[in-house]
Amino acid sequence: MWNPQDRWFAIVNPVAGSGRGLKDWPIISKLLRDTNIAFDAVFTEKKYHATELAVEAVNKDYRKIIVVGGDGTLHEVVNGLFIQKKCSTTDVILSVIAVGTGNDWIRMFGIPRKYTEAIKAIADEKTFLQDVGRISYYESFVHQVRYMANVAGVGFDAVVNRRYNRLKERGVYNKLLYVFSMGLSVFSYRSRYFRMWVDGKEVLSEKVFTGAIGIGKYNGGGMQQIPHAVADDGLLDITMIKKMNNFNVFLHIKSLYNGNIYNVPRSMFARGETVRIECEPESPIEIDGEALGYSPFEFHVIPKALKVIVGEKFLIEK
Repeated sequence: MWNPQDRWFAIVNPVAGSGRGLKDWPIISKLLRDTNIAFDAVFTEKKYHATELAVEAVNKDYRKIIVVGGDGTLHEVVNGLFIQKKCSTTDVILSVIAVGTGNDWIRMFGIPRKYTEAIKAIADEKTFLQDVGRISYYESFVHQVRYMANVAGVGFDAVVNRRYNRLKERGVYNKLLYVFSMGLSVFSYRSRYFRMWVDGKEVLSEKVFTGAIGIGKYNGGGMQQIPHAVADDGLLDITMIKKMNNFNVFLHIKSLYNGNIYNVPRSMFARGETVRIECEPESPIEIDGEALGYSPFEFHVIPKALKVIVGEKFLIEK
């Protein structure tokens, strides 16, 4: 009789990467079998289905999950692990075979895009306990809570993300889609008045153009808005860029990608265990690339709460 704890549960998003999840699954599944990785697989059928499947997997005693998708699919699975009540989140090993568009989470953890190398990392089973962020926000005036494995964006970043996701839903796909979305959004966006508290101390009270808060270094398809983030230090990294001429974002776009974001004028850095943000007018938020609700926001770090498969490169650099 087989034991589910000895097998991986693969949650496959067939529409990830403009359909690459479905198209490449025969290749990926063969590589898994050739590597002698025992697994069972289920395809997602709707938004948030990956959350339901993650809960179902844990309730059926699976303790190893493979996400075949992008950052959005990973986000849903992580939230499923925190919703389920059967075991500690750290009792489950989570791995990713990236077929998405942005794939920012894997950049942080040195997981290759090449399927053979990503599957080798799964077979090696080298794990790392990363921090997770708990975020509260409002959707249609109803208080909501989500868990974050990577980065959340507010202000301009969240506005761009909404446009980016709408374009993806219409079937638009391009490596520069995020930059294109920035170009479309910059004409109408207006900075908002932010008040921000870090660990109970007010650190900001003025108009802000954009901001990022998170665990990992990368978002927006390779941007480094919080380049000094350490995934297991028990702290949230925060970057805020105060009000500036909207078109300056294009003058400094290189700094957004090369880790020199603090060279951007009127940028500020903070770090802490808790963050509260109030905005006027209200700001949208994106979490792990998913467009969600609106301010006010509260962020809390949960130290070393998620056990993930990492690449050999990450372990060497760490």
